[in-house]
Amino acid sequence: MTSAQRPKLRPLDPRPITHDGRPAIFLRDPLQLTDKGVAVPRQLGPFLALCDGTRDIGGLQASLAIRYDLRVGTDVLEQCVTALDEALLLDNDRFARARARALAEYRQAPSRAPASAGRSYPGNADELRHTLDSYLEAVETTPPHLAAIHGLVSPHIDYARGGPVYAAAWKHASEAVKTADLVVLLGTDHYGDHLVTLTRQHYSTPFGVLPTARGIVDVLAEAIGPDEAFADELLHRNEHSIELAAVWLHHVREGQPCEVVPILCGSFGRFVRGEAKPAHDPIIQSLSDALEQSLAGRRALVVAAADMAHVGPAFGGPSQGLMERAHLQSSDEALIEHMCAGDAEGFFEAIKGQGDRHNICGLPPIYLALRVLGTIEGQKVAYDRCPADENGASLVSICGVLLGS
Repeated sequence: MTSAQRPKLRPLDPRPITHDGRPAIFLRDPLQLTDKGVAVPRQLGPFLALCDGTRDIGGLQASLAIRYDLRVGTDVLEQCVTALDEALLLDNDRFARARARALAEYRQAPSRAPASAGRSYPGNADELRHTLDSYLEAVETTPPHLAAIHGLVSPHIDYARGGPVYAAAWKHASEAVKTADLVVLLGTDHYGDHLVTLTRQHYSTPFGVLPTARGIVDVLAEAIGPDEAFADELLHRNEHSIELAAVWLHHVREGQPCEVVPILCGSFGRFVRGEAKPAHDPIIQSLSDALEQSLAGRRALVVAAADMAHVGPAFGGPSQGLMERAHLQSSDEALIEHMCAGDAEGFFEAIKGQGDRHNICGLPPIYLALRVLGTIEGQKVAYDRCPADENGASLVSICGVLLGS
């Protein structure tokens, strides 16, 4: 990087940390094109906000002084920019070349490798089978009251915390899972900028390969536009939401593959802010219509791999005491009622009405599942609030809901 260039920060995953005994902001690449990260002193947070591609080093230095009364030497700013560039955190030619190489490797591979194996769950098939079976054996075998199951809401939290809820959802849906010849996997896209991101790549699990229904993917891509559909495709490589549901799907099917349609679902932020309505969005409408047509005549199952609330200091909110926990559960139960009523718009409006203050990261996939499934009823089979920090002051809530008739 040179002082004449204008650094533009990519969409990243900032985390507050303590570095050398001082507060800092740790930046890492959600695409994981490199294992490098950058720790920036917290007082230089305004510098990061100003890296939008409109200022060179001199402009950054002047803006920091004028806007924030922050005097920073040119050498310090150049060092920061160089570190960001070397970690591929800037939107520039260097990043574009690395991304293009990674995307080509991803597409040329026989299948999408299970990125979370060995971290979020055992990578060995026998050990994984034993782990999942232990969760399933603890679930009561009361049959669901639904005559037919067409979909389910499953978590995407790690199995260590969410195992019992996963097991309840997948065990109660096991007959529908085993007889399905097509499963749509709608997962939260935690980092992408697009409402919908498709891939033609097959999904591997430790039990084998789940083939992607490429013909259906092509139909969906044509409906929403290929540029839109595949713009963030590389995010499929490391995103865990679909993967963690795919592992349960493959296990409940006792290793027997079936066709899947993996779809990452991006942020509804602009809808929550009232800038538009998801019910009127052309991409969501086109995707929903094309999916409904593609599922016709198939023994299809629609899975929303979706967590619910993310609250507490770990997510920038207040500690969760007894009153906050009770309020959270009450709010979650209201959302689950909308799921069980097959009420996509009511589900969305309930979250929007609170300004999404509980950070419902499963909003996009659950909404889309309800839209695609249409007139249904549901049944809650599990709910939990999982700790998200060492003190238990932060929580992630999850649920298991069957969707059918």
